[in-house]
Amino acid sequence: MLEDFTEEVRAFLDQELTPELRSAGQQTSGLYSEIPACRVWHDRLYRKGWIAPAWPAEFGGTGWNYAQRFLFERECALNDAPVLFASGLRSIGPLIIALGTLDHKERYLPRILSGDDLWCQGFSETGAGSDLAALQTRAIKDGETYVVTGRKLWTTGAHLANWMFALVRTQRASKPQDEITFLLIDMATPGIRTSPIITLDGQHEFNEVVFDEVRVPAANRMGAENDGWACAKHLMRFARSNNTNSSVLRRSWRALERTLALHAGTIETGLRNRITEIEIELASLESLELRLLESGRLSGDDEVGASLIKIAATELQQTISELMIDVAGPYAIASTSLRDSNSLLANGSYSGRKYFATRAASIYSGTNEIHRSLIARHLGKIAF
Repeated sequence: MLEDFTEEVRAFLDQELTPELRSAGQQTSGLYSEIPACRVWHDRLYRKGWIAPAWPAEFGGTGWNYAQRFLFERECALNDAPVLFASGLRSIGPLIIALGTLDHKERYLPRILSGDDLWCQGFSETGAGSDLAALQTRAIKDGETYVVTGRKLWTTGAHLANWMFALVRTQRASKPQDEITFLLIDMATPGIRTSPIITLDGQHEFNEVVFDEVRVPAANRMGAENDGWACAKHLMRFARSNNTNSSVLRRSWRALERTLALHAGTIETGLRNRITEIEIELASLESLELRLLESGRLSGDDEVGASLIKIAATELQQTISELMIDVAGPYAIASTSLRDSNSLLANGSYSGRKYFATRAASIYSGTNEIHRSLIARHLGKIAF
């Protein structure tokens, strides 16, 4: 059965992935491919009915089992499919399915599936990154609306998204986690200003978003007022388990293989041995992910499983990007703006961009130190 499924997926990818789409996938060093390619690829998956492999079939998902989802993601990586702009599909969509009202599901899920709505995450602020409970963006209740004032930082894709899911502070309490509410915000609402943050790899993925008395309907609240922390924790388990998984690393590995092909005659034995060791680690990560999927520990309901895969995947991703730098050698210092140049320079430029882009992997969705603490607490409960 899985063999037939794999052949069906490969046939679809062969037919639908044009050279332009494959090129966009190969050039992706950040969190998503160039947005025109994202939209084309999203539409083709949507028309096929394959846009949301992990969603339940009743909400527009595929109904695939864990092995089919794993194989599909892996084949997309091996065929250089574009990386989707997918906070809607991977984060807020599953949360709405799990915790949203009937109105939320009817309003938002179809437009996430179709790609009509793109979502960004408004969590981090100055002084409130890993210590997210320290956030200061405030929402004051005024009748049937909240008036939001404050700013969000490092907001991925805010310049592209037309919706944001955000955490805001709605009261003062002795415990800061008890003061937070989860809102869904239309980015076209008056009072929202978005400014770009250009990163070391020369890319514009992050933004600062300022809210100046932005009025958000109370109907756009997820969960109860002041219960946003619980919603956020549930959402982050989805994000940690699927934002960086083995298919993401397979894409990085394919980029490493392209770099190796260009420098085949100059790789010393010690580096070749390191590459072999890391390839074994990648295979081990795939095995771990499959076991966690099979046991249901990457469903969004298991904090430890999500933390485990997040640590293992992000740190291995950083190791692979470091290998790319070592293989590319001096070409890795080529300008990050190089795309269509001499193949050695263009590949070196990509290696540099990829290295810089993955530095944040062990920080976003909670630092890996925090996740190690979560796992340690879990082990402590088992031991005692």
